[in-house]
Amino acid sequence: MMHSYGMVVLASAIAVAAVPRGAPEASRPRIVVLGDSLTSGRGIGSALAFPALLQQRLDDAGLRYEMVNAGVSGDTSSGAVRRLERTLEGDVRVLIVAIGANDGLRGVPVARLNANLSRIIETAQARDISVLLCGMEALPIHGWGYSVAFHNAYRDLAARYQVTLVPFILMNVIGNPQLMQRDRAHPNAEGARMIADSIWPYLKTLIMAKD
Repeated sequence: MMHSYGMVVLASAIAVAAVPRGAPEASRPRIVVLGDSLTSGRGIGSALAFPALLQQRLDDAGLRYEMVNAGVSGDTSSGAVRRLERTLEGDVRVLIVAIGANDGLRGVPVARLNANLSRIIETAQARDISVLLCGMEALPIHGWGYSVAFHNAYRDLAARYQVTLVPFILMNVIGNPQLMQRDRAHPNAEGARMIADSIWPYLKTLIMAKD
């Protein structure tokens, strides 16, 4: 009788010991920001870049997502296409496309920009990943006609693929010395916060619609 009781106690102790303590939380679904130096946080670091600030807003709102900063300084839409497959690895639910600023600076043909962004959006949508497209603008250094066509490309893509379009993320930031770094090309920490403020309402609405 005592022997049987002892065996039960021993078995219970083994069962309790087998349960891992402090087991890691199940991984969160991901939101990936595909971008360039505006995304990566050039000059201020990734901890102050707008994806990190969006993560704070997600956490504060109780939305259990992991924000992934896939920004590469100097990248163009062509570079974004080349690294798209590895960018979309894991449980990606939302793709924020914030690419194209360097295309505009370099005068990349709008047709190529259009083709690259189309491929990015189509690849994401084929995997049931929601897309948030961030509009970019081209300075009139390549002619006014180019700037207009560049602007319209984002508007037309959003309409064609029925994705949410965030207006130019540097609106009211670029040109303001209090919001830009000394290079006058990249936002400082406060400028990055304004970018996050611009994107957040669109992102929150998109996530709430998915959930």
